Amino acid sequence: MDMSAGFVVTLAILVFVVVTIAKGVRIVPQGEEWIVERLGKYHGTLKPGLNIVIPYLDKIAYQLVTKDIILDVQEQEVITRDNAVILTNAIAFIKVTDPVKAVYGITDFSEAIRNLIMTTLRSIVGEMELDEALSSRDKIKARLRESIADEAVDWGLTVKSVEIQDIKPSQSMQKAMEMQAAAERERKAVVIRAEGAKQAAILEAEARLESAKRDANAQVMLAEASAEAIRRITAAIGDQTGPMSYMLGEKYIAALERMGEKDNAKVVVLPADLQEAVKGLFGRRG
Repeated sequence: MDMSAGFVVTLAILVFVVVTIAKGVRIVPQGEEWIVERLGKYHGTLKPGLNIVIPYLDKIAYQLVTKDIILDVQEQEVITRDNAVILTNAIAFIKVTDPVKAVYGITDFSEAIRNLIMTTLRSIVGEMELDEALSSRDKIKARLRESIADEAVDWGLTVKSVEIQDIKPSQSMQKAMEMQAAAERERKAVVIRAEGAKQAAILEAEARLESAKRDANAQVMLAEASAEAIRRITAAIGDQTGPMSYMLGEKYIAALERMGEKDNAKVVVLPADLQEAVKGLFGRRG
């Protein structure tokens, strides 16, 4: 009975020693750092590899990843300076460089970085107009990284990169832009049609002006020809009134001929003294 009790005690001591040794030895994986607290207070940071702690006094309070961490920032609505609503989201690449600040300087550094990026993004885009915001992704990214860098350092973090995943108008804004684009296209079409009508009117007016000029020139030439004919007839017959009577008779006969050529002309009435008048004219020429 005494031997059995001694065996149990020995076995218990052996188990206690094994457990104590196991608790005192810590192997930290590569890419991680562990925070050790002793009696509830920060004591030290365990680096990758084999580490020794005091069992029952030291506790592994936090296990931090020191590799690059990818944080996805959710999509949010942002209002631009010209009151346009756009949707934007981002992704951040951060790295824990000071584990102590990362765990004791902020409650949840991942959530803090997300909220900081969202707030800063609203502020940056809010200073821009819609067109500038949609076309300035690199500018927004640079300003965003610069703005959150100082805050991140206070939390023991390094912001390696911030990428704007998407930036686009909201659905209501897209509909408004489509309507505006359609109205602009219609306006341009109206302007083009008006410009075409204007050019056509100008060309028509120029054509009428040119025709009027030619008609005027023709009338001048005809008048000059008539004057020359009268002058020659006067010189030939030596009578001032004869040429005028001759020209009038010639025009009168030509007018009657044109009347007779019309389709609806049935009867052409000649004055009774036409033959005498013409005979008189020819008589004077003789």
